[in-house]
Amino acid sequence: MIMSAFDLDFEAAIARLAVALITLWLAWKVWSFLKPREQHSLRSVAIVVLGDIGRSPRMMYHAESFAENDFFTEVIGYGGSAPIPSLERPRVKIRYLPDPPRLHFFPFIVSAPIKVVLQLLYIFVELFTIPNPPEFILVQNPPSIPTLAIVWLVARIRGCKVIIDWHNLGYSILAMRFPKQGERHPLVRVAKWFERTFGRTAYAHLFVTVAMRDFLVKEWDLQGIKVVLHDRPPARFHQSTPQGIHELFVRKLEKSLSTQPALRGFLPPSNPPYSSAFTTTSGPASTSTSPPPPTSALDSIYAEVKAPSLRPDRPALLVSSTSWTPDEDFSILLAALGAYDARAAASPRGTLPKVLVILTGKGPLREKYMKEVGELQKKWKWVRCVSMWLEAEDYPVLLGAADLGICLHVSSSKLDLPMKVVDMFGCALPVCALDFDCLDELVKNGKNGLIFKDAEQLSEQLETLLVGFPNCPRLAELRSYLRPTGDRPTSPPNLPPSHELSEDVWESWDANWARHVRPLILRDVRRNEPTT
Repeated sequence: MIMSAFDLDFEAAIARLAVALITLWLAWKVWSFLKPREQHSLRSVAIVVLGDIGRSPRMMYHAESFAENDFFTEVIGYGGSAPIPSLERPRVKIRYLPDPPRLHFFPFIVSAPIKVVLQLLYIFVELFTIPNPPEFILVQNPPSIPTLAIVWLVARIRGCKVIIDWHNLGYSILAMRFPKQGERHPLVRVAKWFERTFGRTAYAHLFVTVAMRDFLVKEWDLQGIKVVLHDRPPARFHQSTPQGIHELFVRKLEKSLSTQPALRGFLPPSNPPYSSAFTTTSGPASTSTSPPPPTSALDSIYAEVKAPSLRPDRPALLVSSTSWTPDEDFSILLAALGAYDARAAASPRGTLPKVLVILTGKGPLREKYMKEVGELQKKWKWVRCVSMWLEAEDYPVLLGAADLGICLHVSSSKLDLPMKVVDMFGCALPVCALDFDCLDELVKNGKNGLIFKDAEQLSEQLETLLVGFPNCPRLAELRSYLRPTGDRPTSPPNLPPSHELSEDVWESWDANWARHVRPLILRDVRRNEPTT
């Protein structure tokens, strides 16, 4: 019996020792797995976009800039829209994530966690299957959950440097789902904690506004290098020529516009390919809608064809780019257009022009608002609205062809700026923009655009800017402030990243990125100063 008890104690001791050794071994393995290591591939970057890559212009521009600086660039995100053509190059690889399942039959509190888990798994697999660990992981925020956590973990394991590009605050967008409680809602509080915890420490932080940088540094005590990188358009965004406008409407938009029931009898007559509703290649005969002449008469017609020019009888073209989400209140625009229509009808003929508004983009509220538009414009005589989606190569041409841009964006955090206005400014297109905090970092009221607070003020601005169209002195004055892209000076190569140019200088994306981000990614970490 004594020997049996001894044997039992001995076996128990051996078992405890074995468990202790196994526990230590597992702990060592976990630490070895998680500890940072310097094994990344220099001059490489993974860009994580938890959204449609083709509808994430800033992140596509980042990828283009990294590739032009000889970085092997992997872009991870969802498909849907075609990326910009410049990303079709050997140094750029796009990794598409599987679309998350549609769980509309579950309440948000159930479907959201399921979606998060699946996204976490997809992103983890893509980042871990990159053969050579990238030197940098650039992640777009928001969305914050789960990207910030998974990027933090992968960076720890693979020895990458994380750069967070702060577009907005994810928890502030989530708070819009709960208008009664807002930021006091439990889910919003968890989201805020998550975003602060996993976003606080990174190698570097990029901000779209000075206001966002100052807020996050003060409230969250962000660690790492901090750089304000205002949105700027690439050089392909510029004012369109009459030739470019003619080709856009004759070759790309003619079919779309001609099938819109609301536009029948509204636009001036045209005769493609000689004329469109906005351009003509010869005299008034080119606008005739009569059948084409016989072959024997073509020689004389071709002799009369000239380079395209803008038609004096064209309608004013307004463009509003949108993602059709709750942070844009289209009821303001519709009310303003209704008021403009009434004023145009009551004004002497020729004082105010007809107005065609093209609403671009895709999003959840598109069908709702376009149904409302359809009912309203049954009564309108001077205004029409159409919605369409343009490919990446056509969108800048449309902006460059427009007379005025409209922005209804209101930041959920009051700390970010609308990229759509940046694109418009790149095309020398003045804007009327809905007012919110920090908008003055982009729109200089009375210089490059006008700021409005409600529908009544917007309708008054439309009337002021469009009176006497196409000869509109006030509109021309605003446009003159936006110098063409080709005339914008590039900054000196040795200009420090912290240096801010005068607000009168409008840099291209390439010049702005080279001045602020290039020194950051080529920094010699051992000396903590830029490489030469």
